[in-house]
Formats: sequence, structure tokens, C-alpha cells
Amino acid sequence: MKRTAYVRDMTKGSPLRLIIGFAVPLMMGNLFQQLYNLVDTMVVGYRLGDQAIAAIGATVSLYSLLINLAIDLNNGYAIVVTQRFGAHHIGDMRRSIAGMMVLNTAAALLLTCFTLVSLPRLLRFMNTPQEIFDLSYAYIAVVCGGIPVTIAYNMFAAILRSVGNSRMPLVFLVVSSLLNVALDVLFVWGLDLGISGAAWATVLAQAVSSLFSGWYVLRHYREYLPRKADFRIPGKLLFTLFSTGFAMALTSCVVELGTVFFQRITNLLGETLIAAHSAARRLLIMFLQPVMSLAAANMTYVGQNWGAGKPERIRPAIRMVMVMELVWCFTATLLMFLFGEGLIRFTTGTTSMAVLENAVLSLRIHFALFPVLGVLFCLRNSMQAIGQKVIPVLSSCIELAMKLFAAFWLVPTHGFIGVCVTEPATWVLMTLFLGAMYLLFRQRWFARVECTPETL
Repeated sequence: MKRTAYVRDMTKGSPLRLIIGFAVPLMMGNLFQQLYNLVDTMVVGYRLGDQAIAAIGATVSLYSLLINLAIDLNNGYAIVVTQRFGAHHIGDMRRSIAGMMVLNTAAALLLTCFTLVSLPRLLRFMNTPQEIFDLSYAYIAVVCGGIPVTIAYNMFAAILRSVGNSRMPLVFLVVSSLLNVALDVLFVWGLDLGISGAAWATVLAQAVSSLFSGWYVLRHYREYLPRKADFRIPGKLLFTLFSTGFAMALTSCVVELGTVFFQRITNLLGETLIAAHSAARRLLIMFLQPVMSLAAANMTYVGQNWGAGKPERIRPAIRMVMVMELVWCFTATLLMFLFGEGLIRFTTGTTSMAVLENAVLSLRIHFALFPVLGVLFCLRNSMQAIGQKVIPVLSSCIELAMKLFAAFWLVPTHGFIGVCVTEPATWVLMTLFLGAMYLLFRQRWFARVECTPETL
């Protein structure tokens, strides 16, 4: 197969070397992507105070629901592209990318129009406190208006990762993250644009990522990009793309839908506890990036080997990734128990002891069961990579049920403690379910010696 640019064929060679080599740039890229949110929190917190942090925190679950829907659709499409690449079916790969472009364009238009029309109603549905309603709307309206550029970046990054290139997405994110920092300081501190300035900084930085990544793919991976004829996409392939993307997005969407209801009841606890919950989750998400990166690297590895008909390379890799996930999770838990309070002070600039104490309480409860997430992400991403659609969605239904239970009984009864224990308890239940399904069905899944893209 002719190479037009850097590619990593993960169907040959050491699984450990391949997965780590792929995961490290991906992890650094994810950390820089999270830097957008962290810098927003720091700049807004130091400049505008706890009320502005609460305003951002009150919209986090809504934004996550919308943006993760688009991102995970893309990740699902990328599984199909990865399998074609692993099988060296370049014609099918081009048609798959053409399908990605068509489906992403539709998603960008639908999600942007939906958010622009529905945001005020959605914020009221989520019980956004009146004293921070205008601030919340000013922030989330700008960020949601930037959904098309976020989708575009994630599409190009998914194409690069499908051929084993996790380095260039890192480069683009480093550049745009540095730009995000500069724009945050300029808009919020220099031009005094308030909370909307932080949102504009994030959107413009993401737009730069999209432009650079699109240019790079067009210049260096033209062989894999669709021609005009490739946009006559066979119905079977389009259905495979949509069903795989929809299954992965549904997994995330069900989770985020539960989070919206969960955020709705959390918003009734008041500005101080919203700020505490938001500050704790920022750090949780930062420490989660290595877990997500290893799982994503394993997904690409599993997808390529499944497409190439080499299931014997998959099972040892899953065990190896799970061990690495657990090592990091236990390390992160120790660090958070030792330094969590200082990190909350540093990232928020808060002087409120109530915010600080409740944020630290949330961190400690979450990180007590943080290692469970390592197993959860490894199992779920591996199942998705081999084409298992139903089981990951069912695991997300468990999370939806738990968050609805919390929203309607646990939080109203136990207050902020109910907020803190909901997600860790959910992680345990989901991991037990996925682990049981993996042990029950793995022999059947991996008994297939040949797994061509046509049969997946």
C-alpha cells in the first residue's frame, strides 16, 4: 500500500509499543483540549469571581450533551474507516470518509440550529438560577454557535487517527491552546468582554484547529480522500456508518441526557454548590484524559486488527491496556488526596471556604472509586471497536437510570452528598455489567478467525 504521509499500521508489531506510541500524543492533545476549559475557569474565576464560575458550571452538562453527540458520531464513523484501513480496502475507505463528510455536515446544521432556537428554554428547564441566567446564556450561546468548527476538527482528527497518526492532532491543539490562552487574557482582561469573551476565545481557537487540520489532511492524505464518484455512497455502507456512529453517540447521549437531569436538580442547590461541583469536575476531567487516551488508542488498535482479521492480537492488548489504566488511576487517586485542595485553589482562585470545602469533598468521593473508570473505558471502547453496538448502549442506560434516581430522590433527600456519590456508584454498576458481558461473550466474539469489513 502506497504511503502518502505518516501512517501507523497497527496490525503488525508489538501491541505495547504501538498503543503507547499512539496514546501519548493523543493524551497530550486531550490535555491541551481540556486546557480550553481550565483556562476559561481560571481567567473567569480570577477576573469575574465565583458567580461567573457558577454560570459556566450550570451549562456544562447541556453543552456536553450536544457536543459529545457530534464528537461520538464522528468516533463511530471512524471505527468503520479504521477497519477499512486495516483491511487495506482503500476504495471503501474513501467512500467511508465521503459518508463521514455528508453525515457530519447534516449533524453540524441540525445541532447548531437546534441550540440557537432552544437555548433559553433549555436553560430554564435545567433550573438555571435567575441570578446567573444571563451570564450562563451569554457563555453557552457563543460556545454552541461554534459547534460546526468543533465537528470539523474532530472529523479531520478522526481521519488522521484512523491511519494511525495521533501526532498531528496534537500539534494543532498545542497551537490553538496557546492561542486560546492569549485570547482569554485579551478578551476577558484586556478588552473586558466578560464571560462571553472566554467563550469567543474557545470558539476561535477551535476554528484554528479545524483550519490547520483540514489543510494538513488535504495536503498529505489526498490518496485516502474521496473523489467525486465516491460520494455515490452505497446504501449498505451509509447505513453501517450511521448505525455505528449512532450507536456510539447514543451511548454518550444517554449518559449526557442523564447528566442534564442531574445538573437540573444540582442547579437547585444554589450558586455556591454549583461552583464547587463545577470546580471539582474540571479536575476530574483533567485527570481522566490519560484513561480516555489509552482507551482511544486501544480502540484504533482493536479496530485495525479486527478489520485485518487478526483477533488473536486483540485479547492480550485489552488485558495490557487495562493494567496500564489501573496503574494511572491509582496514581491519580493518591495525587488528588494529597494535593486536591491546592489544585482547587489554584484553578479557581476562589476565596470562599464553602466552595473550597465542598469541592474537595466532591473530589475525594469521586477519586475513591476513580480506578473503576480505567476498567470501564477499556472494556467499552474495545467492544465498540469490534462492532458491538448494543452492550455499550445498555451500559449507558444504567447510567441514565442512576442519574434519574439521583435527580428524583437521592439529591433532593441528601443534598450535595447525593450529588457526590451518584457518579462513583454509577461507574461501579456499569463496570460490573460490562465485565460480565465481556466474560460471557468473549469466546464467541473472538472465535471468528476472519473478520472482514463486509461481515462486520
